[in-house]
Amino acid sequence: MNEHVADSHNVIRVQGARENNLKNVSLEIPKRRLTVFTGVSGSGKSSLVFGTIAAESQRMINETYSAFLQGFMPSLSRPEVDRLEGLTTAIIVDQERLGANPRSTLGTATDANALLRILFSSLGTPHIGGPQAYAFNVPSASGSGAVTVQKGNKIAEKATFHVTGGMCPRCEGMGVVNDIDLTEIFDENLAITEGAIKVPGYTADGWYVKLFANAGFFDASKPIKTFNKRQLHDFLYKEPVKVKMEGANMTYEGLIPKIQKSMLSKDKDAMQPHIRRFVERAVTFQTCPDCAGTRLAEGARNSTINGVSIADACAMQLTDLAEWIRGLDEPAYAPLLESLSASLDAFVNIGLGYLSLDRPAGTLSGGEAQRTKLIRHLGSALTDVTYVFDEPTIGLHPHDIQRMNELLLQLRDKGNTVLVVEHKPETIAIADHVVDLGPLAGTKGGEITFTGTVAELRESDTLTGKHFSYRAMLKDTVRKPSGNIEIRGANTHNLQDVDVDIPLGVLCVVTGVAGSGKSSLVAGSMPKDEVIYIDQSAIRGSRRSNPATYTGVLDPIRKAFAKANGVKPALFSSNSEGACPTCKGIGMIFTELGFMATVSSVCDECGGKRFQASVLEYKLGGLDISEVLSLSVSEARALFSQGEAKTPAAAKVLGQLEDVGLGYLSLGQPLSTLSGGERQRIKLATHLGEKGGVYVLDEPTTGLHLADVENLLALLDRLVDAGKSVIVIEHHQAVMAHADWIIDLGPGAGSAGGRVVYEGTPRALVSNLSTLTGTHLAQYVSSAG
Repeated sequence: MNEHVADSHNVIRVQGARENNLKNVSLEIPKRRLTVFTGVSGSGKSSLVFGTIAAESQRMINETYSAFLQGFMPSLSRPEVDRLEGLTTAIIVDQERLGANPRSTLGTATDANALLRILFSSLGTPHIGGPQAYAFNVPSASGSGAVTVQKGNKIAEKATFHVTGGMCPRCEGMGVVNDIDLTEIFDENLAITEGAIKVPGYTADGWYVKLFANAGFFDASKPIKTFNKRQLHDFLYKEPVKVKMEGANMTYEGLIPKIQKSMLSKDKDAMQPHIRRFVERAVTFQTCPDCAGTRLAEGARNSTINGVSIADACAMQLTDLAEWIRGLDEPAYAPLLESLSASLDAFVNIGLGYLSLDRPAGTLSGGEAQRTKLIRHLGSALTDVTYVFDEPTIGLHPHDIQRMNELLLQLRDKGNTVLVVEHKPETIAIADHVVDLGPLAGTKGGEITFTGTVAELRESDTLTGKHFSYRAMLKDTVRKPSGNIEIRGANTHNLQDVDVDIPLGVLCVVTGVAGSGKSSLVAGSMPKDEVIYIDQSAIRGSRRSNPATYTGVLDPIRKAFAKANGVKPALFSSNSEGACPTCKGIGMIFTELGFMATVSSVCDECGGKRFQASVLEYKLGGLDISEVLSLSVSEARALFSQGEAKTPAAAKVLGQLEDVGLGYLSLGQPLSTLSGGERQRIKLATHLGEKGGVYVLDEPTTGLHLADVENLLALLDRLVDAGKSVIVIEHHQAVMAHADWIIDLGPGAGSAGGRVVYEGTPRALVSNLSTLTGTHLAQYVSSAG
């Protein structure tokens, strides 16, 4: 039988890709196969996979929607590429956290909670109402009044309505209540106009204070301690009311409800650092005494199936909940129970059985969030889809990586194209096809250095090929601790009264399978004041934020420019006097089109350089300020290390960025484009110059190529040798092998974990095969060569 022409489209063809640092890349990627993209950090993997292939697929799908719907979608410009052929619908399964909405839980972020609510509204006794009666996001409401209805010539009146929701009225479904320390909110000895309000953003000459001063409920020029009861109540707690101010209608409300709406309703992790510090100082949070943290109203807490309430079900470990659901004998609800069981089993199969449905979504790690998203697709009936993964092994113990590999192959075997950006050799090994980018990072990368099979990659002369069989060796001698941090009776989350001594003055690795309690032990049980935590959370900042502004290296650079040219440093700031007046120093013009998506375009005035033309006439080392910002960290370090541009303060910070493996980043690159691993390393660079201290690093190998892992180990050694204590939460066997001391948690995840199963040297762990970590580390070092 002759092949139909429709069956001949077996490749995704990319021609002339130039997104970010890609250098006119052309290649063919086989469809319905598993292709892994490798290469050092910054070599162009994400630019090719996410920035070109996935971005164009999503842009073309978005264009099929009406202009009205497109207005609610992110604006996507066409990638820099000559031609793309054979694209299919791309589904991106990334590591972005599942949102920072404080009411979002694992159950609400998936279908599981909705199915449970239907189950309880059908089988719960006493019966309290429909599914919304079990939803902690739905408040109960009732009202009465005349409703006039016109039906022909008849007029009828209806009176009352009632909605039964499951939200706890005391904490409004948050599970916690807060108590505000008024002495941290205002200084009673000052007047409002003198700056009595101590809340961030409420400056004495600011807009908010102006509204308080002109509302007319009290005299804002007198000290707050002179207010009578009524005035103090109006200042702190008054309900929203319309007031006239400068001829306009404004809404006035008391300071406390204003703070609660603008600050306390947000997740702490989503707050800017100065606001978070204020909230931690002024507000104490405690479990809601009415609902005991379950978020649910009394009716929902008391309605049970076989003695189990929906709060009990959501608090169960998913493995236990799946078992409980299977034990329900209700033939009339068999389809619902099957659907719920399948959903819960998917969590267990993907290695997340240790979680519970009431787990706040914002507390899931990037890897957990990615695997939660993957669950949605495993049971999907869609085929011939392109699934795009960003380092799916992040956060996974070697034991769990095997399971993730099986899921990736399962997606492929359903007839899908699976594209994976990955560094771990265990996952590269299962690829049908490998694309290696390089040869190095940034401007020295952006080229295809190899395409072919895994066997061919091993034999190739590329950086990945050479390091594919790299193994870190066990140390012959390990450092001796200079002291200990004693942890006693730790029981955060699933920890089971753990007693452990974390050694100081050495490289200590805390490991164990995903969900075994590593982060709970380190982040939840160690003293906060003497420890510097360097994680991968987003760096809060504006469109203007970049590595130069975040690390502070721009300050000495601006001063050097000013000194060399005899002008003010402010001219060399795109946030100040030197900014292009048209785009306000952003380099882009953002045009609002009503209900359509905002369009961004390069500023015509400055050509995206951000500065006024007159500022660009000033040079340092032969370059203007915009050219300096387009340099990579390594190039900038060379520039500021010698010659007329020599600026030791700038060279020192740039050297720290190079030390953490970020030499390829450009100084002006927006922080929003950095990966989790890059964000962590840029934070680490800012702390490198500090004296002493205990550093906690959360999976620093994230996003690192095998060649970069060697450099990271050398950096960790330098930190310890400089007198710092380094504690690393890590799964990478190279870091384990290089450690002075290992604390292994387990033996399993969730309720099956939370105990210290081993503490000692890596060499002793390798000869002790009783733990999963010991087994995998032994296999790792035995294959060194």
